[in-house]
Amino acid sequence: MATLIGTMILVIGLPAWAGITYVGLVRARRGNELPQPDPPRLRRTPAKKAAWIAGLAYLAGGALHLYGLSYLPFLFPEDACWFNAGYMGVPDSSSALPVSLVCAGEEIVPWWLNPALLVLAVTAIGATVTSVVLALRRRAARRALRTADRRSA
Repeated sequence: MATLIGTMILVIGLPAWAGITYVGLVRARRGNELPQPDPPRLRRTPAKKAAWIAGLAYLAGGALHLYGLSYLPFLFPEDACWFNAGYMGVPDSSSALPVSLVCAGEEIVPWWLNPALLVLAVTAIGATVTSVVLALRRRAARRALRTADRRSA
């Protein structure tokens, strides 16, 4: 155990310490320069917020579906019931969508899994459509503003 801790210090700690020291030396050398202003941040538009929500919903839905697939039989069907229900035998039925595994007449997959997948799917699709609609509206508004500016000039 002590060897593992020592190895972790050598592998992670020393290079990090050397990097921090190097950055400190570089900053000290450049100390007489004026600091540069931060570049302007891009505005978070409602379309970008909706796109982030959609991306997170897709990611969470994918992770949840992978969790649900861990219940299904792949290589050895008889082991799926053994590991999940303590029943040695081939499952009665199984499906990937909706996620289901039936062993000896009993559903093994948690009851909340499929409703959660449905909620995340509806959220992801709704946020994607919302993001696209808001982006197109903003683009059309900018185009109309440019057209109005050209006519007035």
